[in-house]
Amino acid sequence: MSRASEETNRRMLRARDAMDRAYAQPLDVPALARIAHVSPAHFARTFRATFGETPHRYLQRRRVERAMFLLRESDRSITDICFEVGFGSPGTFSRTFRDIVGRSPREYRRTAVALDVPTCFTMAWMRPGA
Repeated sequence: MSRASEETNRRMLRARDAMDRAYAQPLDVPALARIAHVSPAHFARTFRATFGETPHRYLQRRRVERAMFLLRESDRSITDICFEVGFGSPGTFSRTFRDIVGRSPREYRRTAVALDVPTCFTMAWMRPGA
């Protein structure tokens, strides 16, 4: 692997780590590109080439993964969870959740069972497809 490739990967990982930490915050491509120290267009192309999905889709999936955990482990309302994980409207949340998980948040909550296993295993088993 060339030095330039390593540097590009580091920059993309830095931006992805920022998305993982601040998934509930409003993040857009220009802000993430600044974290990676590249232009927004270059960031979007390189992120997709590196991770196999757009930055927007990655962020949506991370938010849905967190919502899945909250739906399984808490009794909070779906609307509260929607806003906590960073979605701006319940409609967008429900549509995105269904696209990624294949069920609505309400259906998921009804059928999901909190498992008494380590979180790392739960995350691996319950992770939605990319």
